[in-house]
Amino acid sequence: MFESFDALFLARFQFAFTIAFHIIFPAFTIGVASYLAVLEGLYLKTRNPVYQQLFRYWVKIFAVAFGMGVVSGIVMSYQFGTNWSVFSDKAGPVIGPLMGYEVLTAFFLEAGFLGVMLFGMNKVGEKLHFFATLMVAVGTAISAFWILSVNSWMQTPAGYAMNDVGQFVVTDWFEVVFNPSFPYRLAHMLLAAYLTVAFVVGAVGAWHLLKDKTNAAARKMFSMAMWMALIVAPLQVLVGDFHGLNTQEHQPAKVAAMEGHFHTEARAPLYLFGVPNQETAEVDYALKVPGLASIILKHDIDAEVTGLDQYPREDWPPVVTVFWAFRIMVGVGMLMVLAGLWSGFQRLRGKLYDNKTLLRFSLFMGPMGFVAVIAGWIVTEVGRQPWVVYGLLRTADAASPIDKAGVAGSLIAFIVVYFLVFGAGTFYILRKMAGNPEQVTIPDYAKHKATMAAERIYDEEV
Repeated sequence: MFESFDALFLARFQFAFTIAFHIIFPAFTIGVASYLAVLEGLYLKTRNPVYQQLFRYWVKIFAVAFGMGVVSGIVMSYQFGTNWSVFSDKAGPVIGPLMGYEVLTAFFLEAGFLGVMLFGMNKVGEKLHFFATLMVAVGTAISAFWILSVNSWMQTPAGYAMNDVGQFVVTDWFEVVFNPSFPYRLAHMLLAAYLTVAFVVGAVGAWHLLKDKTNAAARKMFSMAMWMALIVAPLQVLVGDFHGLNTQEHQPAKVAAMEGHFHTEARAPLYLFGVPNQETAEVDYALKVPGLASIILKHDIDAEVTGLDQYPREDWPPVVTVFWAFRIMVGVGMLMVLAGLWSGFQRLRGKLYDNKTLLRFSLFMGPMGFVAVIAGWIVTEVGRQPWVVYGLLRTADAASPIDKAGVAGSLIAFIVVYFLVFGAGTFYILRKMAGNPEQVTIPDYAKHKATMAAERIYDEEV
């Protein structure tokens, strides 16, 4: 099955496969945790029972997704020791502490309050429960902080020196953590997570509104999601532009691959579509806008844009993959902006819940956030190649000295287990989403408190 591939390719494919699964769940749980905190806060402020219905509806979905994210994340860390032991040895003095900080600050915070959030609603006070929900949401954001810091350091290494045995060692932790690309990547990823969940929530709301447009919980879901799309999608475009300019400064070869620029030139065109040919260093069947790339990347139509011809061919990333992944990400982003603006127009007309075309489009957009997230990570990680630590350590030099059979065996096992386990988990989540949120039962808190008081009196008497 894998006869034509070497151990390095299989190790890279295994990491790509597992991270494509893994990134779905953190992106989802980061957004859902914040959404749950907003729902519970609005319930405490307004006492509108719809907010509590939605909280109870989404908290079960969050629990399953969080569990799958933890499991898939553990698998990711094991691969550093199995398939990428040379990388672990050389970059461990930098990467290891950062990953440890993520566990100590984020995972412990999430784990400490997750039980209260999931099972303590009827056992602790409302304010304490809301605090637990906030802490879980904060924990997911802190986790993103450290993981993005690790990845950003691999993209734009700073604050390091090399010791006598060829290891990266830290000279300035502030520069390591807050490396040049980190603020842009963190903002871009957090907004991507919020948008991803907004469109999932919007799709679920649209699904139920298509069946019953008077469904109060579905209307609230859909309204909140479309507000998020209207506000955050344009903001993500702006952050993406800043991120692109930062990448142009620190990783111009990646941007050249993203844009299909094989040649350095002034008034560089923006290739809307085409087929990059890495052998001939041309974009075949190109549809382009002259000068627009210079305007976007340099804010000057006469500016010169660096092409791949400034780098040895062995340092070129896989252009076709990066080129198309970037267009998928941007295309989905434009659809998100369109959905937000469309919903805003329909809201002004008082037709937000009545326009079936908008509802069907929102249903189509439900999984598109995940598509954009995966495409964005392909741009980030494949565009960095052939480096695992950009410009300093090649991917080929970071792999473990293991044979092809060992990597192939674990890859097959991962594929089978992932599709079975995560397929079942995803099926369960979709089943929960198909359930009517109006049918979620809200307990009588006064009755519950009276019951708890009676039980305490009984315990004391006994």
